Amino acid sequence: MTDRTTTSRPGIRGFRAGDGSRVVEAWRRSAPADPITADRFRSLVLLDPNFDPEGLRVAVDGDQVVGAAYAVRRLTPMAGTDLEPEQGWIPFFFVDPAARGRGLGRRLLTDALDWLHGHGRTRVDFSSYTPNYVFPGLDAEAYPEAAGLLDSLGFRTLYEAAAMDRGLVGYRCPDEVARRLDELTTRGYRFITPSDDDLVDLLALAGGHFGPDWACTIRACLVAGTPLDRIVAVRDPAGRMVGWAMHGAFDSVDERFGPIGVLEEMRGTGLGEVLLHLILERMRALRAHSAWFLWTGERSPAGHLYRKTGFTTTRVFRVLRREAAR
Repeated sequence: MTDRTTTSRPGIRGFRAGDGSRVVEAWRRSAPADPITADRFRSLVLLDPNFDPEGLRVAVDGDQVVGAAYAVRRLTPMAGTDLEPEQGWIPFFFVDPAARGRGLGRRLLTDALDWLHGHGRTRVDFSSYTPNYVFPGLDAEAYPEAAGLLDSLGFRTLYEAAAMDRGLVGYRCPDEVARRLDELTTRGYRFITPSDDDLVDLLALAGGHFGPDWACTIRACLVAGTPLDRIVAVRDPAGRMVGWAMHGAFDSVDERFGPIGVLEEMRGTGLGEVLLHLILERMRALRAHSAWFLWTGERSPAGHLYRKTGFTTTRVFRVLRREAAR
């Protein structure tokens, strides 16, 4: 076994061919609460249309990768022509446990921030980059040292995102939800598995009312082969698509719930709760033992609905921002 303990000063450079497997291995050692596979690293980072090898700052000591910090800015707009020229992101950073205590994390982050600033980015978020976010933000409970480092570099909390889970063993749709479904159906609402043609309206609803990243997520998962029966959409009596819910949209993980969306003007009708339970029924039919997701406002209307449905908070992530002078 190679001894990674060293007293030399690691060098920092951009990503090069041959680094990938070593970055993944170092990531696993550094963040055991959030391990990554080579496939996920390839799809989330290397195949991202905004990936710039120089933005992935890699710390190397001899032939060992001992840390990394990923800086990214838009090279391809999420929608239209907006490249968000002032905005940058740091989706992740880590330092190998054997290389900690000598300021390497600060060097890596400062290097990544300098790279972004050199490209005109004066506002940097950790870590809410879309479409390929690795984490919603920082789990300060799991990574207290990282929280302290980011704070010392001027990152401040914008808001918090809650990750939630719910067991599905023994799940049954509540009687009151089933009655609400019958009432809505009687009034002319149609809950459907979308056909190919329905996807036009679904993408317009997601992108036009919930953000281009939602439409991007749906489009990407369907192109990758996610079956249409992972989605339930609803049309109102006039035929307008007003909501949907789904699972299996991220990394083909069937137990991952979401996204879900209902037009704001339709909220309070029970549509969201019905859609949620229709998807949980489908998940259980596929023998899923649990449903989970990474991102909701814990005190938002959606958060209240999830708790009512039996979801409990498992992690809390802080979305952080650093503003810098030009």
